[in-house]
Amino acid sequence: MAIIKTDVKQKTIGKRVSLTGVGLHTGKNVTLTFCPAESNSGFSFKRIDLEGSPQINADANYVTNTQRGTCLERNGVTIQTSEHVLAALVGMDIDNAIIELDASEPPIMDGSAKFFIKALEEAEIVEQEACREEYVVTDVISYLDEDSGSEIIVMPAKTYQVTTMVDFGTMVLGTQNATLTDISEFKSEISDSRTFSFLHELETLLEHGLIKGGDLNNAIVYVDKELSEATMEKLKVAFNKDSISVKPNGILDNLTLHYPNEAARHKLLDVVGDLALVGTRIRGKIIANKPGHQINTLFAKKLSKIIKNERRNNVPNVDLNQEPLMDVMKIMDMLPHRQPFLLLDKVFELSDSHVIGMKNVTMNEEFFKGHFPGAPVMPGVLIVEAMAQTGGILVLSTVPDPENYLTFFMKIDKVKFKQKVVPGDTLIFKCDLITPIRRGICHMQGYAYANGKLCAEAELMAQISKVK
Repeated sequence: MAIIKTDVKQKTIGKRVSLTGVGLHTGKNVTLTFCPAESNSGFSFKRIDLEGSPQINADANYVTNTQRGTCLERNGVTIQTSEHVLAALVGMDIDNAIIELDASEPPIMDGSAKFFIKALEEAEIVEQEACREEYVVTDVISYLDEDSGSEIIVMPAKTYQVTTMVDFGTMVLGTQNATLTDISEFKSEISDSRTFSFLHELETLLEHGLIKGGDLNNAIVYVDKELSEATMEKLKVAFNKDSISVKPNGILDNLTLHYPNEAARHKLLDVVGDLALVGTRIRGKIIANKPGHQINTLFAKKLSKIIKNERRNNVPNVDLNQEPLMDVMKIMDMLPHRQPFLLLDKVFELSDSHVIGMKNVTMNEEFFKGHFPGAPVMPGVLIVEAMAQTGGILVLSTVPDPENYLTFFMKIDKVKFKQKVVPGDTLIFKCDLITPIRRGICHMQGYAYANGKLCAEAELMAQISKVK
């Protein structure tokens, strides 16, 4: 497995664009607005109807419920049925976007991603400066739910591909397959496939007060049981229809399928949307047998964890003999630190989202006099400080006069120490932005490596302040 930086530029949208509709389960009117987002920010939902307009990143670790859609929650703020919107963004090859909502649930529209695709096309897709990262699959990764028999695997492939195989165990629907061989086919082959339900599920949902925004225009209803007079009357009321009937193909009322395998295609659409929660592009082939939101998101969490560990253990490939981008003199032109507290010797890489630096640890360091006599070990707090100085180069590179700024810690979180650092070691530091730099505030993930191994990691937040 490997995380690689590709030559493909990241993409966002050129302008804001809105849609209005009703939420499938809440029945509430809602306006959704797609907004441009900065490089490396990914997808996030913004609840503009709540105080402070809180945002929730599209992250598998925030999934709390998958009963009738993929629901996210963080700090008490909820987003319901996120999958169709996320599938449209992935299907349009977009990397970064903010989805503003004035309710908890996106509009269901016609039950597919078609109208979201149309809106994104109107917003005009634009390239950004930063390059896209991809997680290249080199071994098979699988997740199996033994109770349901559902299984998802990802295997090596040259592009992102998805195959879904569904078997609902009913005569009316039976077994179906669908395949997406390239994401460029999503708009034409998958995006207009609508959500569906079986009649017995529909009755249960109605009894529990759900699908308040449902009607026969945004969900295919497969009749898998005898339609009684009592059920017929309930459906007339629920769908505001004078009459309800079942056609020969087993579908309620007169809705016409777009494809014979529309159900399998919609399941594929859901897989694409749910796996967007991994947060990293995947170069591999997904095969999903009997997929559903629960197994989709559990697999997304597993992939997300694997990728996080891969980032953690992905030692930067730095040629220490090459001429650095910045030597210690150039570093001192930018950082205010001086001996004995300057803990960075060279900078090898610097972009708008990451920085790689280096420090040679020698016995001449001042701190080895007392830490510890007879067993010199570099203090962990100084490893974190050196990591932060590396990140300081990143944030100070965003201003034209860095010599006039000081950098101050705001927060240190999730600090872990893995290996000792001793005299003779060469420390390599890598800091990546977690969120874009705003108002001089930098939130980054930092790693420190020695002898080809991770020795420390931490989330760091700092702010630069102009010297008065």
